[in-house]
Amino acid sequence: MILPAALLAQNEPLVISLWKNGAPGFENRRHEPEQAKDYWVKNIHNPSVTVFLPPKDKATGAAVVVCPGGGHRLLVYGPEGVDPAKFLNSIGVAVFVLKYRLQNDTLSPYKVTIHAKQDGFRAMRLVRSRAAEFGIDTNRIGMMGFSAGGEVVDMVAFDPGKGDPKAADPIDRASSKPNFIIQIYPGPSYIPDVIPADAPPAFLLAADDDMCCSPSVIQLLQKYRAAKVPVEAHILTKGAHGFNMGNRSKLKSVNTWPQRLADWLSDNNILEPINGNRPKVMH
Repeated sequence: MILPAALLAQNEPLVISLWKNGAPGFENRRHEPEQAKDYWVKNIHNPSVTVFLPPKDKATGAAVVVCPGGGHRLLVYGPEGVDPAKFLNSIGVAVFVLKYRLQNDTLSPYKVTIHAKQDGFRAMRLVRSRAAEFGIDTNRIGMMGFSAGGEVVDMVAFDPGKGDPKAADPIDRASSKPNFIIQIYPGPSYIPDVIPADAPPAFLLAADDDMCCSPSVIQLLQKYRAAKVPVEAHILTKGAHGFNMGNRSKLKSVNTWPQRLADWLSDNNILEPINGNRPKVMH
């Protein structure tokens, strides 16, 4: 679905359905309206990405698919979708916020390991297949997950992700493999027993007093180190779960954590062109 030009003229972001005719097997539900209030969105039957592009004079060619959390019951769309998009846009990164299907929503027919996973794969393929349209370097497309959204990232990031060159749909011919991942208090499910040697470089962050998800960061760190894949991990003393982009916290370490991410993106050549050529992400 593409928003009318009149709305785009009012700076409404572009929304792109993952499948033109609706999600496979659920095409008849694609017109059911989402439910949204305050910071959240749910009742998602037509999964999509919402496009947030940086100012042209700041654009670096890097992009991130952001997966908000919400316990697979709803999506914390504002604080873990729009807010990260605004921050990443400010440092030149294009953002595509994913609305994936929710297993724990009321009367949901969906499963995390089937439908949310399918949406994650499709979002990466869609963005990569339309990279030229959005001025994106296909070698610098990452994924970012918060809480339950981090579980979607895990399911996608550690899969080979090879596209099907014979697929009828050209989107399905593209690779779904992210070039890097950003995991912010990621959920504990779907971390593989072994991180593959071709895993994308990772930035990991959680608070030590987050009993749910700081163990996920520690597990991922240990498995990344065993696989000898580049990783950076931050365990904050306090912050609990769900501090989002940190802008509501009185704790300086929480309030400023996005700068750690910006530093990592810069240090790993994800942000800056080198001698006019787009750099490759460090592996």
